[in-house]
Amino acid sequence: MSRVINNLVKSNKGFTLIEVLIAVLVLSIGLLGLAALQANGLRSNFGSYTRSQAVILANDMADRIRANPTAAVAGLYNAINAPAADTDCTAANCPTNKIRDHDTAVWYASLQNALPNGTGTVTGNGTVFTVSVMWDDGRTGAVGAGCGAPPALDATPGCFSTTFVP
Repeated sequence: MSRVINNLVKSNKGFTLIEVLIAVLVLSIGLLGLAALQANGLRSNFGSYTRSQAVILANDMADRIRANPTAAVAGLYNAINAPAADTDCTAANCPTNKIRDHDTAVWYASLQNALPNGTGTVTGNGTVFTVSVMWDDGRTGAVGAGCGAPPALDATPGCFSTTFVP
């Protein structure tokens, strides 16, 4: 009986250095996987944030057009593709073209502040308008000139477009 106990004691002396190294290797691979998962989560979170900002800013311009129906019907909002000089349009009797210039300047400033390389366009015919917002979704410096066909899920630049009737 004592011989069996001596054999058990000899076989249970502890871990070998190789077993410890293998355990550390497996643990480190798992931690690297978690770090990569965290990085992907942050990237997806930023993409969701910028798309939400684009939707908000597109709707902001749509609301600005709806708030100035005289200028919309006259075609003043039909082709906006660059910022206008901001006019101080806080006066009560501001002409519709000055309101359009103010709306455009404020909208482009908001695009630049809220989105990486943010820009936008408005096209219309006085009745139906399309507001497009473009930004650098992959933070590579790329910005598109229009939305066109729906981009792929991982496309750069990001683009959101909405069509509405004021």
